[in-house]
Amino acid sequence: MIVNLEQDGWRVIYHRAHALLAAQLAGQWRRKDAPPRLYETVAAISHHDDLEREWEGNELTEAGMPLDFTLEQGTSVKKLAEQIASACYRGRWVTLMTSMHISRLTEPSRGTSKELDKFLDEQLELQQRYQQELEIPQEDIDAAYAFMQWCDRLSLILCQRKLPEDERALEVSKGPDGKRYDVVQFRDDRVTVRPWPFEDEEFTVNVEVCKLSQVKFDNSAELAKALQDAPVETLEWTFEKR
Repeated sequence: MIVNLEQDGWRVIYHRAHALLAAQLAGQWRRKDAPPRLYETVAAISHHDDLEREWEGNELTEAGMPLDFTLEQGTSVKKLAEQIASACYRGRWVTLMTSMHISRLTEPSRGTSKELDKFLDEQLELQQRYQQELEIPQEDIDAAYAFMQWCDRLSLILCQRKLPEDERALEVSKGPDGKRYDVVQFRDDRVTVRPWPFEDEEFTVNVEVCKLSQVKFDNSAELAKALQDAPVETLEWTFEKR
């Protein structure tokens, strides 16, 4: 989960809600410049965090505060394998995108265990096999995954409240066309991306947030109950071509 501290407590965004926000952004992309297999790629973006279950396992820091995903100590190979198996029900393209995403995030940990190394090797084999079966050029696959990564990154910037102040630009990442894109928030709170990559000149996206007034928790069960009972607010961002 994504955890932000505010004066009156915590604001928690579930990872699957963040993924849905990323899919909203993907759906706004200019159609004539969209990557291959757009709708399947949007499905991969929307579901790439499906196995993040905030009700299971430890979700607290040692101090008893809600655990932000950036502080988590890795993910089990079993859980990663479950994510690939789940993606298979949506087809080879969604599985391919999901596998590439897991590889990118997990490859830096290669060498820490034989089990992980075996899993990573299996993902490389899967990606090569699906590319051949789908008969998709590697450059199209790379463009689609760059698009997925771009949408994921912009969603995280929004969810983590990382938009710079004073109308300063922040790089999102390179898009499917290889270009650099920057995001800017104006003093009226509206947001733009430069260069403008979207179909419409104005649109609004949103994400739901759980509001926690309790700062510390004795155990994860107490946190889970608080999240289930917490009031929910909707955060919105209006994007505008400027």
